[in-house]
Amino acid sequence: MTYFADLSSRQVAALASSERVPVLLLPVGAVEPHGPHAPLGTDPLISRGMCERAAARLAADPGLRVLILPEVPYGVTRFAAGFAGGISIGEETLHTLLTEICGALVEQGLSRILLVNNHFEPAHLAVLRRVAETDGVGLVDLVRRRYAARLTGEFRSGECHAGQYETSLVLADRPDLVDATIQRDLPAVHVDLARGGVTDFASAGMTEAYCGTPAKATAEEGEQTFSVLTDILVEAIRELV
Repeated sequence: MTYFADLSSRQVAALASSERVPVLLLPVGAVEPHGPHAPLGTDPLISRGMCERAAARLAADPGLRVLILPEVPYGVTRFAAGFAGGISIGEETLHTLLTEICGALVEQGLSRILLVNNHFEPAHLAVLRRVAETDGVGLVDLVRRRYAARLTGEFRSGECHAGQYETSLVLADRPDLVDATIQRDLPAVHVDLARGGVTDFASAGMTEAYCGTPAKATAEEGEQTFSVLTDILVEAIRELV
């Protein structure tokens, strides 16, 4: 079994005494617009895809038991203000939710928890970094240089919200959720979300809630990127243990 919530109570109780060290992955993201072509749930979809691939890769590891917790799809997403579909929660709400989830698990002896995030709004990231200061809780912080350097040029440019990078990942995992008719005709939008001073998509020039070059996205690129993301997550799991 891969999903924590599929286990019975008795099976969870047995994890703490197992010879295989349990590591719990918590996929995190945000529900927000990703252009006119990609799903609102792009970020948690990518986080979940990373977790599923890492769990599959480590399924036969005799020293580890990797389980995926039910995802937390809501995050701080004020950049999406003014566009339909965005659901933002406050920083303290997110912090309380995540720390209480992690705390409940730690109290049961499940003390190795890894946050897997693919929503990069600065205020959201700041909360996750605070949560990761909790004993036993780690964070795969993809915008850190050690990880970002291994990802695509568009990701490193900061032009990666619903662009070639993210759209390729969705095409690799759920191509049915991408409107290819719209995607292939979208012009490039050059907005660096990593630069300081950005407060929302619209004022930054992202009039359709995307940046980068979604028209160039392919499932093949998505699979290649997922492979790198899985490498990163597997390394983080081993570091946490």
